[in-house]
Amino acid sequence: MKSQLAPHPGRLDHPPQPHRSPDAHPVRRVGALDRAAMHLGVALIRWGRRPVTAERARADVYAASHEARQERERLRDQYLVLKLTQFR
Repeated sequence: MKSQLAPHPGRLDHPPQPHRSPDAHPVRRVGALDRAAMHLGVALIRWGRRPVTAERARADVYAASHEARQERERLRDQYLVLKLTQFR
C-alpha cells in the first residue's frame, strides 16, 4: 500500500515555550585562572602545529644523505682493498 495522506492543515510548529527572565540564571564569570589556562592551551596548540621550516628540513635531509654517502664510500674502499689484495 503506497498511498500518501496529505498533512493536516494548520500550525505545524512547536507549542510556545515559557519565557525565562535573564535574572533566573545568573551569568557565571570566567576567572583569571580559567582565562590563563585557556591562553596556555591555545599557545601550546599553536606551538605544536607550527610548520617545519624548509631550512631545518633541508638540514635533516643533508645530514642523513651525508652519513649515507660516507658509509657508501667506506664500503667501496673496503671492497677495493679486498679486490686489490687478491691480485698480489
